[in-house]
Amino acid sequence: MQTPRRAMRMEAGEAAPPAGAGGRTAGGWGKWVRLNVGGTVFLTTRQTLCREQKSFLSRLCQGEELQSDRDETGAYLIDRDPTYFGPILNFLRHGKLVLDKDMAEEGVLEEAEFYNIGPLIRIIKDRMEEKDYTVTQVPPKHVYRVLQCQEEELTQMVSTMSDGWRFEQLVNIGSSYTYGSEDQAEFLCVVSKELHSSPHGLSSESSRKTKLLQARGTRM
Repeated sequence: MQTPRRAMRMEAGEAAPPAGAGGRTAGGWGKWVRLNVGGTVFLTTRQTLCREQKSFLSRLCQGEELQSDRDETGAYLIDRDPTYFGPILNFLRHGKLVLDKDMAEEGVLEEAEFYNIGPLIRIIKDRMEEKDYTVTQVPPKHVYRVLQCQEEELTQMVSTMSDGWRFEQLVNIGSSYTYGSEDQAEFLCVVSKELHSSPHGLSSESSRKTKLLQARGTRM
């Protein structure tokens, strides 16, 4: 029979355990625990595995009645993918999620859910949601309006620019004459606004000032 690969992961500063460690010793439960995950042997401490009290690993090393056989060295046999177990074990060691650039977060999430490690599950889901949001973001679009107004209306026009609209260009198109009044210079005012889009469509344009600008644009 082929001997399983031994990927020994030891806690920093700890002395190596004696051969055959992994279960009960003569004095009770040993400090070190061997886990044979899908043919790869991981070595860690009972304290690390018990860090998340409700997890499968914590219940396993505390001696609860779980369906887990042992190999010839006494290591617990766990029929899961060892590729994703490394990040899970390291999370229990130092509380941080560290992944190789080619490792799929979905695979680690699947294993974290199997081992019932709540904090790790939340971290991975938050990361995945953040990535999804970044991918689905749409570059902002610029909307332009051309407004026609008389010289005396310019001041009022300026007061409507505080809702994200800004002047782009002011064009003098001459003057207009109304019976009984003086000539009034007329202008075309080009304004623009940046709209941030979402995956479900453009952002809402329901403010009072925006409606006022749109209404004035119909005077052309």
